[in-house]
Formats: sequence, structure tokens, C-alpha cells
Amino acid sequence: MESAQLTPEQLDAQSSRLHDTDAWQRIVTGWERTAPEPAPPQPVPAGAARPTAPAMHPDEWRELLSVPVDRLIEDSLRALPARQPHERPLPGRLGAVLPERLHAWRRIGQPDVRPSTQLGYARRILTEWGWQNTPYRLRNARGARCVCGAMLTAHRLGYGSLDTVDRAGAWLVTELRAQGWTGLIGPWNRHPGRTAGDALALIDATIRRASSAGH
Repeated sequence: MESAQLTPEQLDAQSSRLHDTDAWQRIVTGWERTAPEPAPPQPVPAGAARPTAPAMHPDEWRELLSVPVDRLIEDSLRALPARQPHERPLPGRLGAVLPERLHAWRRIGQPDVRPSTQLGYARRILTEWGWQNTPYRLRNARGARCVCGAMLTAHRLGYGSLDTVDRAGAWLVTELRAQGWTGLIGPWNRHPGRTAGDALALIDATIRRASSAGH
């Protein structure tokens, strides 16, 4: 059974390093298509008979595709929005203040999820248990979490592997860069004037970004 021993600061640093890799930048920016641009239609001289398209065999349409049909289907499935996290309810308020290690049994037999889904559970934790911005703290005395703390808690409750948490964090860093923030997630979370609404809006925007990329 996988168990996270990371702190929010360690998760923050790992996510930032992943974001800076060439492989991640290729994921973020996509890839170039190699299909040639279609040629513009040629004008038909006045009075000339318009050419008629030859009859097409039922299977000849496949030759018009620049990529295999299986890849088109796979790309379409990857582009579908992530399923909303509603399968398992969170523990109640008592669960919010219990030590993290007491939730480890909840990981037993749980499948992995996509980063966007993992972020959805982190959002639920912030909504139901609260958001906090105390520096270098996973949570406060009431059980409220910071953004990174919510992601780690979601993992410990059985939502996503450690690799998924890293990728979810990298998507958060990607969204922060798109919004003009050049630092890490933690300093953003505890920046003066930051609110719980800001944290939820950041996660919502990140979920949309990751989902649109099939993650």
C-alpha cells in the first residue's frame, strides 16, 4: 500500500521540477500535426461541366484520414471531461482533524485516478474541511488545508497515486504560470490578501486545463 510521507513544501518543489522538464512542456504545448494543408479548390471555367466525384467504396474513406481511426478514437476519449468526484463521501468533521496516518487504510484497493479527478477531490476537501494559509503547515487546528495539503490529504484518503499527485501539482504550476505567477504554489497560497475563493478558482481553472488535455 502506497503511503505519502511528503510535506506540502516537498510536493510543491517536486511539482515545480516536473513542470520544468522538457517532457512536461511537450505535454502542455501539444505536438505539431504533420498532415499537409489542403490545397485550395481550382476555379471551374465558365461553361465547363463540373466534374463529378467518383463513386467511393465504403472503406475508401479511411484513406482520407491523416491518422489511424484507432488514434482518432483514443484522442476523442482522452478529450472527454474527467468524471466528477462523487463516488465516495469524505469523512466528517472528525476526519478532518484526525492524524493523517489514521486514514491510510482508505487507500486499500482503490484504483488510480486522473490528475483532474484528483484535483476535484482536493477541491472537495477545501470546500468541506476549509482552506487555510498558515505558512509551512499541512493544516490548522480545525482541520482546514492549504492547496498542497488538500492534494496530499486526497491522496491519503485513496484518491490518486503519488505520481498522480505530482502531475496534478504540475498542472497547478502550469495554470499559475498562465496567470502570471512565477513562484511556487505555497507562496501563492499564503500571499497577502489570498482568499478561499481564490484557491477554489485556481483549482477549477486547473481542472479545466488538465481535462482538456486528457489528464
